[in-house]
Amino acid sequence: GIHFSQWSEDLIIYGTAEFGYVKQSDAYSTGSSLMPQKKNPDALELLRGKSGRSIGQLVGLLTVLKGLPSTYNKDLQEDKELLFDCVDTLHATIPISTGVLSTLEPVGSAMSSGLHGEMLATDLADYLVRKGVPFRETHHIAGEAVALAEDKGCSLTDLTYTDLAPLHELFEPDVTDVWQMEASVEARSAAGGTSKEAVLKQARDLRDSLE
Repeated sequence: GIHFSQWSEDLIIYGTAEFGYVKQSDAYSTGSSLMPQKKNPDALELLRGKSGRSIGQLVGLLTVLKGLPSTYNKDLQEDKELLFDCVDTLHATIPISTGVLSTLEPVGSAMSSGLHGEMLATDLADYLVRKGVPFRETHHIAGEAVALAEDKGCSLTDLTYTDLAPLHELFEPDVTDVWQMEASVEARSAAGGTSKEAVLKQARDLRDSLE
């Protein structure tokens, strides 16, 4: 229930006008009775609210258990109603979640517009790590680069090799190659990483676990 609640909240936020990263299907949302231009994410809000019911049942069960001595006691017959309600809630939640996700429309252009150069500060630090500099040092150097960009009134990715060279002797002209968002994503290829292949593998693993 908690996972569904957090997932729902993410999609609710990402679907707002302030973000616009996703569009929800009319089948799982409704128009506002007051504002014609507004689309209410009803299904996601209901999914988010269901976590309160599940948490309440958990608290009820823990309250039953907290005063019990060891071995079986008749108090434990109270766990059945709580458990069954949680199972019923989950069974109702999964199909709705599936429908919301399968009809969700990502808006790539909005996501791209939300990117900014400072997101690549870690990649700048990693550049020096690959040259043998400890991350505890490169972290500070990347911070100095961010501060330099702020002083110059530009984005981090606008800094050139000439700008960065005074910050560390191991910076070379190819340092500006790290100013690529897609390369940054693809560089994280370990299990659970952000690269395309890593994400697809996670999807395959999840699918296999359900079969």
